[in-house]
Amino acid sequence: VQRFTATGRFDVVGYTMTADPGDEALLDGAASAVLVIPSNFARDLQRDGAAPLQLVLNAENGAEAGVIQSYAAEIVSRYAVEAGATRRSIGASAGALRPVIDVRTRNRYNPGMDYSYFMVPGILVQLITLIGTLMTALNIVREKENGTLEQLNVTPMRPAVFLAAKLLPLWIISMGEFVAGILIAVFLFNVPLLGSPLVMLVGAALFLLAALGLGLWVSTVTETQQQALFVTFSLIMVYLLMSGLFTPVRAMPDWVRMLAQLNPMMHFIELVRAVMLKGAGWADVWRQLLPLAGLGFGVLALSVSRYHKRTD
Repeated sequence: VQRFTATGRFDVVGYTMTADPGDEALLDGAASAVLVIPSNFARDLQRDGAAPLQLVLNAENGAEAGVIQSYAAEIVSRYAVEAGATRRSIGASAGALRPVIDVRTRNRYNPGMDYSYFMVPGILVQLITLIGTLMTALNIVREKENGTLEQLNVTPMRPAVFLAAKLLPLWIISMGEFVAGILIAVFLFNVPLLGSPLVMLVGAALFLLAALGLGLWVSTVTETQQQALFVTFSLIMVYLLMSGLFTPVRAMPDWVRMLAQLNPMMHFIELVRAVMLKGAGWADVWRQLLPLAGLGFGVLALSVSRYHKRTD
């Protein structure tokens, strides 16, 4: 353990005498790897000159798991060589070293290191973000360009009814697209679905509140569909880069990780991956559901408030 922490690449987040807490840490994202040292490790090392270790990795992100495995293998190999320098193999020539540590690595959640397991859930979130945000912005801005928005504002119809008529169909379409995307991911790309689809549907419903609210906000700061298109894609690009879709958020600087907590896409991608690849349930994803609910209702409320002020 000291060899691992001395490199500066690893931090110990906890100790446990059984395997279950380690598995829970992997499931919750609190740990990226679990080092399993058998209770008879020291005895076997002294008596037989060989002792097994187990390194359990969360291979949900295959690239990150590969880097961790490489660092860990190098650390253990150096330790094995140093420990084996004092022992000689029976019948071997002078100077030959005997392997003293057997490292066994087990990949969790993505055993075959298939990139589609990691990318498909994130791309699915990206697609419904485009529908929810871009179509909302373009739909309302189109009314401005056609001159019908001013006509609607002077009718007895309340703004809340107008917004509901604009946002609700897009919310339903996005939910339908999400369900279709799950089916394609499972049956076409063979991505496992180990958890409950209901958990993902609730998360999608909350996430789309933020996506629709962002599109509504874009419609209040732009006057043409071209402007809305440019602003939306600029915001979505920031969303993507800070969502963990391509680069793990844990690998980003501290200040970026703090800002990423305000990104609903990051929380929803974590939720979808956890449900599909890890079989996470309600008790496991509440850390994602609460931010999604807060950001969803908050962004939508602010956008509706700004729309009222802009149209008054």
